[in-house]
Amino acid sequence: MAQRALVVGSTGIIGQALTNRLLAEGWVVHGLARTPRQDGGSLPVAADLLNVEALRTALVDVRPTHVFFCTWTRRATERENCIANAAMVRNVFDALPAPADIAHAALVTGLKHYLGPFEAYAKGAAPETPFRESMPRLDVENFYYTQEDELYLAAEKHGFTWSVHRPHTVIGYAIGNVMNMASTLAVYATLCRETGRPFVFPGSAVQWHGLTDVTDARQLSAHLLWAATSAAGRNEAFNVVNGDVFRWKWLWPQIAAWFGIEAAPMPAETTPLEPRMAGETATWAEISARYTLREPDLARLASAWHTDADLGRPVECVTDMTKSRLAGFTRYQATPASFFDVFGRLRADRFIP
Repeated sequence: MAQRALVVGSTGIIGQALTNRLLAEGWVVHGLARTPRQDGGSLPVAADLLNVEALRTALVDVRPTHVFFCTWTRRATERENCIANAAMVRNVFDALPAPADIAHAALVTGLKHYLGPFEAYAKGAAPETPFRESMPRLDVENFYYTQEDELYLAAEKHGFTWSVHRPHTVIGYAIGNVMNMASTLAVYATLCRETGRPFVFPGSAVQWHGLTDVTDARQLSAHLLWAATSAAGRNEAFNVVNGDVFRWKWLWPQIAAWFGIEAAPMPAETTPLEPRMAGETATWAEISARYTLREPDLARLASAWHTDADLGRPVECVTDMTKSRLAGFTRYQATPASFFDVFGRLRADRFIP
């Protein structure tokens, strides 16, 4: 009998990659989102996660063996984030008609588990790297913690196993996603090439010079599938990154070369991307028309605020994968290819020229 998955947030950068992997492995996949994909692969479920009654109606015939929670919502403050994101996790398990059928549920969070929420960045002592799963929670409000607590409560109540997955910046293909660094950098590089402006690294000196890592969406989807079907993945939290480390001063010229431009020298001060792209809506629309691209709306392709948050960190970010490796997950992904594969697909699908 085929495994039955409910992918919550199926249209996101993580949800799309996971859905594709599960379908390739022969799973039946229900894709839950506000506006789910209608591509004939997954079974679409349309619902608002904060409306439990509407969610209950939408899930009335859905009885998954596995639940993968791959979404979140952004609010004005971290307290509001905690309330809303905890409710979303709780509502899914409350709305499912047969939670006793669930064998395993997985939750995707991230490195803000160790760094703190956006509003707490650079406050207090810098966290020690590499980040390890054994590190205690920070003494701050953090919606990742409230999401985890809801998962633990549901697992205890309904008798299923769980896993928590903590990626770094996720690199993957997803049009319209609000956390898409690869797409954002592709648009930025294209703007620089077409306008002649310098391709300046928008982040901090610490990120430019220091070691870091990222998580390919394909690596994360493989990790989610492994934990959901492996005894070693049960009731554990895991970091998940590509497996290599790099410095942005090494990768930035390679990204520039892919787009046929030169990388500008690192500036003396951080120059965030968001204010520099704020006035580029008309420029992108003109570029889109000139090359007959599929998406003239800059906001659908670039999320400068999130890229600024990642690249502007004033602390080193290196993640330890020992726990996963000892448990049996040994897959590896080269980081330059993570970016170049997304760039190539964006060009092939006519989202960038």
